[in-house]
Amino acid sequence: MISLMNRREMLRRCGMGMGALALYPLLQHPVRAANPLAARGAPFMAKAKRVIHLFMNGGPSHIDTFDPKPILAKYAGKPLPKLLPTERKTGAAFPSAFKFKRYGQSGIEVSEIFAKTAECIDDICVIRSMHADVPNHEPSLLLMNCGEARLIRPSVGSWITYGLGTENQNLPGFIAMCPGGYPIQESQNWQAGFLPGIYQGTYIDTQHTAIDKLIENIRNKSMSLAEQRRQLDLVQAFNERHRSERPGDAQLEARIQSFELAYRMQMEAAEAFDISREPKYIRDMYGPGVQARQILIARRLIERGVRFVQVWHGEGQPWDNHDDIADAHRRLAKQCDRAIAALLKDLKARGLLDETLVIWGGEFGRTPSVELPTPGANAGKMNGRDHNHYGFTMWLAGGGVKGGQVVGATDEFGFAAVENKVHVHDLHATILYLLGFDHEKFTYHYAGRDFRLTDVHGRVVPEIIA
Repeated sequence: MISLMNRREMLRRCGMGMGALALYPLLQHPVRAANPLAARGAPFMAKAKRVIHLFMNGGPSHIDTFDPKPILAKYAGKPLPKLLPTERKTGAAFPSAFKFKRYGQSGIEVSEIFAKTAECIDDICVIRSMHADVPNHEPSLLLMNCGEARLIRPSVGSWITYGLGTENQNLPGFIAMCPGGYPIQESQNWQAGFLPGIYQGTYIDTQHTAIDKLIENIRNKSMSLAEQRRQLDLVQAFNERHRSERPGDAQLEARIQSFELAYRMQMEAAEAFDISREPKYIRDMYGPGVQARQILIARRLIERGVRFVQVWHGEGQPWDNHDDIADAHRRLAKQCDRAIAALLKDLKARGLLDETLVIWGGEFGRTPSVELPTPGANAGKMNGRDHNHYGFTMWLAGGGVKGGQVVGATDEFGFAAVENKVHVHDLHATILYLLGFDHEKFTYHYAGRDFRLTDVHGRVVPEIIA
């Protein structure tokens, strides 16, 4: 007698092969299979153990922050020679409205709007030769955050959490804080891509201070923790039975893990996000406002074992100043300058800076020439800068970074990187190196090939490393 399968059974059995493929990388790493967020050592010796990424959303102007170009004053109001094409036609040379000053023993020049951060310049490596691929926000955000401008790929934080796990099982390993709502490209900026979903960043809206609003459904108002534990044990028993029939289902595994994490977070999240527990002098050091609060929270999170914390400067594109750039950049820098300096000094005082990699920057820079009036872009004004991916600035400090130096340079006008050019892929390769990974060997098998954060590109920049 022939036993026929129904359609559902046939699909289930045929799908087992794909499940086995998903299970393969976990079987290679039994600790990860048992607990995907278990803390793990890096393959190679490394100083950096955790990351704080300060993301200046929208593209801050390097010419007005960390890359002075005094020659622009000579050409003010005149066409600049040898400019590369931009996404929109730009006008004459546009000098910075801000004064630059040398700071520290290194004597690195920094704009007056980041005077507090500049007090820490001897701990900072300024990369003035960054460059990306295109002058558009969406692909540049994904390139900076995921190493790929178009296709779905895991974010940097997801890769690092996949590789190192987290040191606190009661908090997510990867947290993205952005006040007021999602940035452009929304949660794609901290996506897990083809990695198991447990490695995706947990979004926190830091415009709120109450824990119930910071993290949705953090508390169960109708059950005690003990009652929730019994309920969760029952649900997990059903989930385990369901999983045993579908081995290697990464999405199912992620959902099961998320139940446990959500329960454990109730015990520790409230304390971690409550800055009122900090001494007054610490809160005063960071200063007032949403940016100061979330930067202080970032320090509290990494201190409690969170592996990767991304701190966004606002929803939308606040640094995208196509007009009124002098007023806007001064206001934006004022919101975070004091807190960034406090973070670096605080980490250093606690002995955490050597093990914590701090990254500052946006998705690209801005042009040294004024942006011409464009309908819907700059309200007909001529006091802003357009997008510029040919050359911009980022800086690193902390874990394994050689501070008090400038790496690379843009041309005399600040338009394009010309000396020791550092692509976004190179930055990612260097970040992984500082955390103890070889970017060419740190891979995940998916869809028949081994993928990596840097794809088939990238080089480690030795000048950055102490």
